Amino acid sequence: MLSMMLSGANAWAGAARGIMTSQAKRQGAVTARQAAKGVADLWTAALTGTAAKKHARKKSRS
Repeated sequence: MLSMMLSGANAWAGAARGIMTSQAKRQGAVTARQAAKGVADLWTAALTGTAAKKHARKKSRS
């Protein structure tokens, strides 16, 4: 009985570990893609002489 319980717990732990690992890989890929885009935008702006776009936030007063 104890062996069956431990086997079930091990199966659940393996599934959870797999889900967490895949999510971490996805987040790492997104971060790397954003960093590469940022560097490419920086160098493109530096080489072409154009300033990087600034995202101005406008506050509306109600």
